Amino acid sequence: MFANVEFAYPGYLFLLLLVPLMAAWYWFRQGKSIPTLQVSGTEAFESSRKTIRQYLYHGLATFRLIALSLLILALARPQSTLKRQNVSIEGIDIVLALDISSSMLAQDLKPDRLEAAKTVSQGFFEGRPNDRIGLVVFSGEAFTQCPLTTDHTIMENMLEDIKSGLIQDGTAIGDGLAIAISRLKESQAISKVIILLTDGVNNAGSIDPLSAAEIAKIYGIRIYAIGAGTHGYAPYPVQTPFGLQYQNMEVEIDEALLQNVAAMTDGKYFRATDNSSLEKVYSEIDQLEKSKIDVTEFRKKKEEFLPIAVMALLLLLVETLSRLTLFRSIP
Repeated sequence: MFANVEFAYPGYLFLLLLVPLMAAWYWFRQGKSIPTLQVSGTEAFESSRKTIRQYLYHGLATFRLIALSLLILALARPQSTLKRQNVSIEGIDIVLALDISSSMLAQDLKPDRLEAAKTVSQGFFEGRPNDRIGLVVFSGEAFTQCPLTTDHTIMENMLEDIKSGLIQDGTAIGDGLAIAISRLKESQAISKVIILLTDGVNNAGSIDPLSAAEIAKIYGIRIYAIGAGTHGYAPYPVQTPFGLQYQNMEVEIDEALLQNVAAMTDGKYFRATDNSSLEKVYSEIDQLEKSKIDVTEFRKKKEEFLPIAVMALLLLLVETLSRLTLFRSIP
């Protein structure tokens, strides 16, 4: 009954402080009202005990105090509140363009750049349940791994299945952007975003990354570019006659290109040198791109004082009738 209850006049609730004072006064008065009698001995009274009626007599005062408490609650006018919300959500369409070239197996991020990117990306998408997410992968060429969808479970499963070496090696940044743009150009979302994550220099494909950025700008698509890789040298996988081995090689990321691509579309460029900085990059993108949520709230209040007042009156009635009948005192 008292779930989601508010009081129209909560000031009356302070009157409840009088109830324990009245109980204490009743107890004090009862002690003073007991008559005394001086006798030479108590042997004659040892066999006498209080009857149940005597114990129940004090229940009349209890009824009265409970009734008073209920009347105070009724005066405060308890009201149950029914709330209903109409929520209008305009999501954001996001496509992750992920580099899966062999250099993404470098181990400056743990366990390697590709696995770190997959793990952090999954956490980012889980925090955006209202957005449509798509996935494009590229190395020497590019293709759509997952079209825009609100089913993030499917998208995350397809992201998990990505491995380096699925397609011809290389770094076709322009082609990756072009495929991502084709997935977003018809979108009606309030915000269209490409997250471009790469670790190298554009050296393959048929589309220039800057030309792709110009097209993205025309369609109102914003590009956030992430360069994944430490400064200096990192252990890269190299195929040798003795199998796959890791050798320290210089990290080469075309930061000037990625900065221009981002700037042309009012986006931003980030450098992620380790797992922690990559998480911070995604956190910043998450703050920059928020879904718009319009909430209209309806509130309906229902008066709840009547059953409380009726219960109080019933207790007073029982107390009065009991006092006049069963517990009637003779002057």
